[in-house]
Amino acid sequence: MEQPATETNLLRILSNQLADAVERVAPSLVLVNGRQRQPASGLVFASDLVLTANHVLERQEEITIETHDKRLLPARLVGRDPSSDLAVLRVENLGLTAPDLTSEPARVGQLTLAVGRSSSEGPMASSGIVSAIGGPLRAGRDTVLERYIRTDATPYPGFSGGPLIDAQGAVLGVLTTGLINGIALAIPASIAWSVAETLAQQGHVKRGYLGISSQIVQIPPFQRAGRTQEHGLLIVKVDDGSPAQNGGILMGDILVGIDGHAVSDSEDLHALLGGNRVGKTVPVDVIRGGRLVALQVTIGRRS
Repeated sequence: MEQPATETNLLRILSNQLADAVERVAPSLVLVNGRQRQPASGLVFASDLVLTANHVLERQEEITIETHDKRLLPARLVGRDPSSDLAVLRVENLGLTAPDLTSEPARVGQLTLAVGRSSSEGPMASSGIVSAIGGPLRAGRDTVLERYIRTDATPYPGFSGGPLIDAQGAVLGVLTTGLINGIALAIPASIAWSVAETLAQQGHVKRGYLGISSQIVQIPPFQRAGRTQEHGLLIVKVDDGSPAQNGGILMGDILVGIDGHAVSDSEDLHALLGGNRVGKTVPVDVIRGGRLVALQVTIGRRS
C-alpha cells in the first residue's frame, strides 16, 4: 500500500531537517586522538579551545585533533574535571567557530541526534529522543553530576565528547560514557560550557563537600521553625572527620540552608558547595528537634 503523498513529503522534510542539523554542527566537531585505541570526539568551545570528554585523554602528551577540513593539529591539555568528565584542549591556529547552543532546556520526548567524529571519514549520527532528565547523580565516591540528559540515540564508539543536538542542530549537551559504567549520558550544554570556561581560566574546578548522606523530606508546617520552605535534606549519615562533623551537623538534622540560601534538595546543596565557598566557613542552618540551629561549617574541597 502506497503512502499518501502528504506523508511522504513530511518524512522527506523531516529527513532533510535532521541531515541539515548534522551538517550545521559538523564544522565545530573534531576528532580527538588522546588514547591508543579508539579516537574520540570534541567540540570547538572558543577561539583555539576544544571541549571533550576527560576519560578519553589517557595521555597528556602527543594529543592531536583532526578538523572537518582534514587538518591534523597538535593539542595541549589545559584542564580537566573528572566530576563532570569534561576536559579542555588548546589548539593553536584552530580557526573554527563554536556551535550554537540550545536556547531552551531539553525536554523528555524531544527528538535528538547523537553526533560524533571518530574517523577521518567524517561525522556519524544516530537519532532518538530524550528519554530522561535528572540529577544530581552520584557517579563515584566523591563525584556528583549535577544534571544529566539520557537519550536512546545510540552513542557509537568514539562519540564521547561529541554533541547531543536538537532537530535544528543546536547543542543540547555533551555526550559521555565515562561516568556510570559506560551508560550514555549528556552533560547539559549550559553546565558543560560553564565548566569549560572555568577549566580554560584555571585548569580545574573547585568542588566542595560536607561529608554527608541525605535524602529529601517534606517538612510539616509545625516543624519548619519559622521558615517557609516545604522540603529539606534529612541527614542520614555524617562521615568521620568530615567538614559536617567538625561543624556540628548531626545525623537526624534537617539541612535547610547554606550561606543564607535555602536548601530544598540535593541539587540546591551541590550548587551551593562550589566556587568561592570551597575552603570558607559559612553559616549552615539545620532544623533539630523542631528548632532552627545555626552552625558554622568550613566547606571541604574534593580532591
